[in-house]
Amino acid sequence: MRGRRPDGVDDATVEAVGALTEALETAERARGSLFDFHQLSGSADAKAGRAAGLLRDAGHTALADELERDLVGRDVVPGRWTFQLVEEYDDGYHRAFRDWERRVRDELLGGARHVFEAELKERNTTPGAPGQRLETSD
Repeated sequence: MRGRRPDGVDDATVEAVGALTEALETAERARGSLFDFHQLSGSADAKAGRAAGLLRDAGHTALADELERDLVGRDVVPGRWTFQLVEEYDDGYHRAFRDWERRVRDELLGGARHVFEAELKERNTTPGAPGQRLETSD
């Protein structure tokens, strides 16, 4: 697996690029949480709309009207619904993060991915042990 590392690249560089890749992976997790937030907020809004309808059906028309006016369809932050937050995250911070990780990898490792992890696997694999193979899907 050492073949992933371009000739002449030192351990400190591999570690630094690996750290940036790990940071990108954390940003990817944050993006997933943002999608969770988006879907959960939308579901909560739909449920509040259903509750307003049930209040209306139960004869509480004024309260239902006020609930719909004040809460249902409300911006989660001023001027924004969650889909807008997702789009802005994707187009701004997330895109910049991905671009920087790829640029650093391209410039310092010839574009090779997960060099740090591949070498970690090599160090931690016991030859012949069940479930431990050095082959990769390069």
